[in-house]
Amino acid sequence: MQQQNNPLIEQFLDALWLERNLAENTLASYRLDLHALTGWLDHHGSDLLRAGSQELQSFLAERIEGGYKATSSARLLSAMRRLFQYLYREKLRDDDPTAILSSPKLPQRLPKDLSEAQVDTLLNSPNVDIPLELRDKAMLEVLYATGLRVSELVGLTISDVSLRQGVVRVIGKGNKERLVPLGEEAVYWIENYMDHGRPWLINGQSLDVLFPSNRSQQMTRQTFWHRIKHYAILAGIDSERLSPHVLRHAFATHLLNHGADLRVVQMLLGHSDLSTTQIYTHVATERLKQLHQQHHPRA
Repeated sequence: MQQQNNPLIEQFLDALWLERNLAENTLASYRLDLHALTGWLDHHGSDLLRAGSQELQSFLAERIEGGYKATSSARLLSAMRRLFQYLYREKLRDDDPTAILSSPKLPQRLPKDLSEAQVDTLLNSPNVDIPLELRDKAMLEVLYATGLRVSELVGLTISDVSLRQGVVRVIGKGNKERLVPLGEEAVYWIENYMDHGRPWLINGQSLDVLFPSNRSQQMTRQTFWHRIKHYAILAGIDSERLSPHVLRHAFATHLLNHGADLRVVQMLLGHSDLSTTQIYTHVATERLKQLHQQHHPRA
């Protein structure tokens, strides 16, 4: 019974990829979750075409009781909802049993925040006399200047960057394009890197990737995350304050701290929903509270 259901999942994931252009990581997570569901249904004498709301709720409850975090449970429910909506739309079912399922409440996490002084120390950690670290310096400067996602940064090509105009063209989530200003500092370090770092890295090869790895290939997100951690240690920054998007978060928070309009920050970050950007206003507010407590005589 489980084997009969597996092709349905693959058909659904193919359709989802074509319609929504979801990331491979998301599709892989959906695949694992949904195959776990079919295995559970098979064990309980059911399948995707017969399962009711009660069974699906029981499956979710077992996962949560087994230690599933709220974020994992929310992703699982999202995968289930999309699958059963697909089955209903394709007339493989005459109902959607997930319509009455309730979503697990997610705690709102504030992004990890670095002060401007910490960012300055982090950005000055690479030894720019070494080509590899000159590349890293340019990448860190671009990241803080633009607020790009790490996946967007490592995917940049030479043609994406206009140093004369001082902008970078980014293809973000959902294949949406945006232009983001670089600023003088980032432009300076890209030019420096193009002259003195990149030729050493590509070693005479024809390569369009702006920031290749030391093997003349596109750098992975994981590799760049390791590079950030390396420089954070040199800068004396607590690892608890780190995340792969630490400079993206700093970019947004520091802009808001200096009075930038929330909708401008939304456009620069490539957020489709303003509520996603609004979380950074909480970070800025928390920072203001800390400063008030530290410096106000009656705090």
